[in-house]
Amino acid sequence: MALYNQVLEIDERIGNVQGKAITLWRLGHLAEQQGEYTKAISYLQPALEILQRLKSPDAESVSASLDRVMGNS
Repeated sequence: MALYNQVLEIDERIGNVQGKAITLWRLGHLAEQQGEYTKAISYLQPALEILQRLKSPDAESVSASLDRVMGNS
């Protein structure tokens, strides 16, 4: 988690929007694995918003992850 947070800071600093979304997605996945569903949602929602804005095909996978987490919370 700590390393992903460092990557997130770097992505924000250099303006890597897609990288930020992917990092948020990974953080959401880790939070989900740890049973921290509220935290997972807080990462997955902004990841989904970014990827939808970028019209990324990854948005569909993030949406599925978010749906799964919300069903568990």
